[in-house]
Amino acid sequence: MSLVLTLIAAPAVAAPGPGSLGRFPEGVPLTQAAVDAVRAALDALGADCAAPVWLTAADAAGAACDIPFDRLAPDQADAAARAALDPLYPTGGLDVIAQSADGRKKSVLVADMDSTIVTAETLDELAAYAGIKDRIAAITARAMNGELDFKSALRERVGLLKGLPARTIAETLAEVRYTPGGRAVVQTMRANGATTVMISGGFLPFARPVAAHCGFERVFANDLVIADDMLTGEVAEPILDRDAKLETLVGTAAEIGVPLAATLAVGDGANDLPMIQAAGLGVAFHGKPTVVAGARAALKWTDLTGLLYAQGYPRDAFVCD
Repeated sequence: MSLVLTLIAAPAVAAPGPGSLGRFPEGVPLTQAAVDAVRAALDALGADCAAPVWLTAADAAGAACDIPFDRLAPDQADAAARAALDPLYPTGGLDVIAQSADGRKKSVLVADMDSTIVTAETLDELAAYAGIKDRIAAITARAMNGELDFKSALRERVGLLKGLPARTIAETLAEVRYTPGGRAVVQTMRANGATTVMISGGFLPFARPVAAHCGFERVFANDLVIADDMLTGEVAEPILDRDAKLETLVGTAAEIGVPLAATLAVGDGANDLPMIQAAGLGVAFHGKPTVVAGARAALKWTDLTGLLYAQGYPRDAFVCD
């Protein structure tokens, strides 16, 4: 079969602790009945479906299953699957990705950090120490939805933090919570020969330890200007933005000699969209509306392990340490 549709259920364990956005619902089971309903919907449109391949134990929260098929376009299969699932999961809980089966396992991972690898926007959390989190978060939300120029919005937000003690960076970092599954994605892909890169429009004092924790080989981010142990309210130039993220994806693929079809990009904000659209598998992860609308694939319910299931990795092949 040349195509595959993957069903991924929301996991049983939500993202824990302070800083969590609470984006992960209580787990839902992926049932055999749901898989059968999707296969029937594909068959009704003339698809040729093979037997389903469970990537996890069946009938469990966080379960995943592949349905190989032919004779139907991926977008048609996606739409048919969602229509078949709506009556079974009226409140949601299942993600659907339809794609080519050839080259599913990617050779490059490029990931955003804030609200992707970690659960919160680190600059917003830093702003809490200045008592202006709500003010800065409102600007962040508009920038991540593409309503504001990213560079201008970043300079504005950092400018509001002028005079904040530098020690608050470490205090904010101590409260960072990791999105479930991120470490497994990085470790598993590296174990299978992929090059892993994290690039953030956020800041290196957060990005370096986050990348090290997950095992990313490379990390790129902006930097805060600090003088006399205080934030000056300035961002070091040049500022990494959407263009830098796209250039990193394209450049990394060229460096290791693989086509863009062999790359995976994931993020949630408007500055991630160009790299998401260029990647062989580009995923809007719990993304802003404009990002979900522009991406070919989206994960709304699952944690980051959904990126592994989308590549066809069974649960027993995950590398977790």
